[in-house]
Amino acid sequence: MDYGLITIKFVLGMVCLIFQINILGKGNLAPTSAIDQVQNYVFGGIIGGIIYNQDITVLQFVMVLLIWTLIVFVVKYAKEHNVLIQNIIDGQPRLLIKNGQVLVGNCMRAGMTANELMFRLRSHGIYEISKVKSGILEQNGQLVVIENNEENVRFPLINGDQINSDVLELIHHDKEWLEQQVNDAGFSSVNDIYLGEYIHGKLHLVGYPKN
Repeated sequence: MDYGLITIKFVLGMVCLIFQINILGKGNLAPTSAIDQVQNYVFGGIIGGIIYNQDITVLQFVMVLLIWTLIVFVVKYAKEHNVLIQNIIDGQPRLLIKNGQVLVGNCMRAGMTANELMFRLRSHGIYEISKVKSGILEQNGQLVVIENNEENVRFPLINGDQINSDVLELIHHDKEWLEQQVNDAGFSSVNDIYLGEYIHGKLHLVGYPKN
């Protein structure tokens, strides 16, 4: 076995992996969506299946890494610029609880049993479904819970120029009020807001950088 060739391939694989992580802005390999999981599996298959195969040259190995990196960036670009493609690749969050009522159909489609749902709620310190304003199952399997308590708002009102209607309803305001607040802060519209938090009765806005 040519350990020198294996070492070169291993180093190249590590460099490619670090490059992808830094460019994608992930910081680590922890999957946050379905495509992240697939990316990890495929990359592991490439490294594991090729690195010990002495019939594959270093040049061929580099070409495979370049092709896979190109595919990753094409998918990333398509997700960021097309909502339909993003929904197909990453899926959509599923609403499981709304206004203290369990949406049983959505729970069953998500494969969420009653025991698992209650366990997830207890992990959030919630023991009564009636206290839940909104329970959303994210694409990565995390259950996001918004409680029926204005003083306990833990989630942003605006997230990536998207308005969280549940939080808006929870603080007893409407979109007209929010748009007015955004305009008063010097922004032309909600689309200019990167992050908006409602803390202790005050709205804190962070805008996108101006070109």
